[in-house]
Amino acid sequence: MKTICLYFQVHQPWRLKKYRFFNMGKDHNYLDDMLNRSIMQKVARQCYLPMNALLLKLIKENKGRFRCSFSITGIALEQFRTFTPEVLDSFKELAATGCVEFLGETYSHSLAALASKEDFVDQVKLHSAAIKKEFGTKPTAFRNTELIYSDEIGAMVADMGFKTMLAEGARHVLGWKSPNYVYANAIDQKLRLLLRNYKLSDDIAFRFSNQGWDQYPLTADKYVSWLTDENTPGEVLNLFMDYETFGEHQNANTGIFDFMRALPKAALASGRLEFATVSETAKKYQPVAVLHCPHVMSWADEERDVTAWLGNELQNEAFTKLYAMKEKLAKLKNSDYDYVWNFLQTSDHFYYMATKWLSDGDVHSYFNPYDSSYDAFINYMNVLSDFQIEVEKALEAKKAKTRK
Repeated sequence: MKTICLYFQVHQPWRLKKYRFFNMGKDHNYLDDMLNRSIMQKVARQCYLPMNALLLKLIKENKGRFRCSFSITGIALEQFRTFTPEVLDSFKELAATGCVEFLGETYSHSLAALASKEDFVDQVKLHSAAIKKEFGTKPTAFRNTELIYSDEIGAMVADMGFKTMLAEGARHVLGWKSPNYVYANAIDQKLRLLLRNYKLSDDIAFRFSNQGWDQYPLTADKYVSWLTDENTPGEVLNLFMDYETFGEHQNANTGIFDFMRALPKAALASGRLEFATVSETAKKYQPVAVLHCPHVMSWADEERDVTAWLGNELQNEAFTKLYAMKEKLAKLKNSDYDYVWNFLQTSDHFYYMATKWLSDGDVHSYFNPYDSSYDAFINYMNVLSDFQIEVEKALEAKKAKTRK
């Protein structure tokens, strides 16, 4: 019996106002509220609401034998509360079934793990509190932004009390080993690792609607035959993907909802597959080996590293200047400024500044609202510079008030 561990990332970034419409020194409302509302409501109609309804139905129809896991960023939770509260209600319905696990994340879907342990811990604590508030449970499993992982990051996650962490089943890290087993962190071996089977995951997330694919069309029965095939060895099948795959990246006309509707029945009918949440999967199996990952990896691009966010001078300059503000914000202790600080940390801002080519460049272009990486950089730096000025003013005002 193999275990299918089905995990979905839920993330919608805040879009900043374009600099052409942003008046530095006068306009300190950095978010494009109309655009953010429009995008969130569209994705809610196309993905979140229909897919949540489908998952709830599948859980009930299969009497709890269908199970899955989510990580929802704090930024996404904010947008649900502001623009689509019905989406948040539908996630709470899923939580109430007891068949859905909500994982820990960074609150802002940030690169804090690459900045400092202090920044990382702050982000994770903030997110865990948000998950506890909305769903009544404290996460015990963790998924870092874009599956960013290394031995050291895993050890930091274990230090925060998490029992399990997700990572990419990157070939350059695994070598000859299979991602279809549970592994352990190299520094703290109590931390169990589930590694994404990127081939099987991307068959759904990216190739499903590709009519040029030699396996098109993908049906549930065909997919289950791959999962149960002797050429797919192992104990666990970690299928990790963006939740927006369903209805947004792969629209309803592709048949993606029909595929998902049929998958649990076909899998369970095989008698050789079961579904489990992330924590259930990690508890069921003993680690077969320690995973050594001294260098940072992710699930992005061909390199499976962090060059999607920190691969050029523009990105590194923006990243350095952002996190250099941390100490001043700590002194300020103002929730309004912390709110801005959080959405400026979102990794998407740096992703938009990437200068990638070929197939990676095509993927970046698909998700990028800017005409160029330089446009994205200028827009972000204008907002960041204005924010820096406002932080300095607020600190001066606070000092003046203290002197009185």
